[in-house]
Amino acid sequence: MAPGSVRRAPRRRGAAAGIAAGTLAALLFAACAQDAGTGEDGGSGAGGRGTTVTVGTFGVFGYKQAGLYAEYERLHPGVTIKESVIERNDAYYPQLLTHLAAGGGLADIQAVETGNINEIVTTQADRFVDLSRAGGVRRSDWLPWKWDQATTRTGRTIGLGTDIGPIAVCYRKDLFARAGLPTDRESVGRLWAGDWRKYIETGERYKAHAPAGTVFTDSAAGIYNASVHAHAERYYDRRGRPVYRTSPAVKESWDLAVQAARGGLTARLKQFEKPWDQAYANGRFASVACPPWMLGYIKEKAGAAGRNKWDVAPAPRPANWGGSFITVPRAARHRAAATALAVWLTAPEQQAKLFGRQASIPSTPASYAMPLVRDARNPYFGGAPVGRIFSDAARSVPTLVIGPKEAQIGTAFTDVGIPQVEQQGKSPQEAWKAAQKEIENAVDA
Repeated sequence: MAPGSVRRAPRRRGAAAGIAAGTLAALLFAACAQDAGTGEDGGSGAGGRGTTVTVGTFGVFGYKQAGLYAEYERLHPGVTIKESVIERNDAYYPQLLTHLAAGGGLADIQAVETGNINEIVTTQADRFVDLSRAGGVRRSDWLPWKWDQATTRTGRTIGLGTDIGPIAVCYRKDLFARAGLPTDRESVGRLWAGDWRKYIETGERYKAHAPAGTVFTDSAAGIYNASVHAHAERYYDRRGRPVYRTSPAVKESWDLAVQAARGGLTARLKQFEKPWDQAYANGRFASVACPPWMLGYIKEKAGAAGRNKWDVAPAPRPANWGGSFITVPRAARHRAAATALAVWLTAPEQQAKLFGRQASIPSTPASYAMPLVRDARNPYFGGAPVGRIFSDAARSVPTLVIGPKEAQIGTAFTDVGIPQVEQQGKSPQEAWKAAQKEIENAVDA
């Protein structure tokens, strides 16, 4: 969840701030009453003097950077928010499971990544507060599929949706022009509209006239992720059965990734590693599948030299890659205070603010009509209307079926199988077998 940069809209002042403060005070009281009424009084209550609410996250969620913690503390004198961050979810999540099993060592609020939420819902739900009962929470505020991902079959909702990851494509206008391709975002989007196969075909056109030392895209795994997340059923079917061996979505996305790798369309890089970062700075590749959280990453790694060279176009198909939830463990020390904070942080108004300052696309559709989202343009990316592009994509994302070992299965394909084709030159058949073996080892399949 790398932070992004979009144009800021003016902040509301005056009477609106007073109304907000009153509403939040009422919400805080309601959260206390709700917890007390259900035997879930969390420690020292919600927002009494000296209350420190702890928040555990992986990566950069942006609440601190966007000033939301400071705003909440101003509205609630005596409340202090302390955030602890583990950079990578593959280190954070096992630690969370360990603390849940032990019933201690937990923050008052714990983040959960989309790929892990089903496992939490199906195996750990009784260890979390039912946030659907919290004051101020309305199911209709969230995208239905986002709400459902954190809800048990009995109707308990143990996580409130934060951001989502609708996919666009970020591309280098200068490199596209030198390769004889269009450069305005509408024309670029039409090159591949409707099908990731057209994206590969565009890559082949780029390769035919590529500027020296450049390739079309960063990695085959990036193509795989963008394609597979455009399908509702990928690794599990709607009955919860694992189908990753026979899934049409996996097969189609695997074939696209292999085609790009073997066709010389990729830079053969592993995302989020140092060579990938350096490739942004060096202008090594011309396009990348790009959720909103990647905008800030590109800006940071490409630096001043990349300003106005990058732009954003719609992806071939609506898809979602990434996103998270925040939860309140029943073992939290300040359960009521944490519940009130979680509700406030994920409300449409705060999700819009977070987008305005950090480019995290809200999971609350009401945010899309707010000026901070609706009118957002990113000056680094040539003034691209990122609010519109990503909001339009978000509205069309299919209802994704998430299984308990979603993250582990996906990682086996992207970090084990595909690199064997792309970087080691192994056959697709050998690489597929390696991915299947990794899945069996990781999930006891």
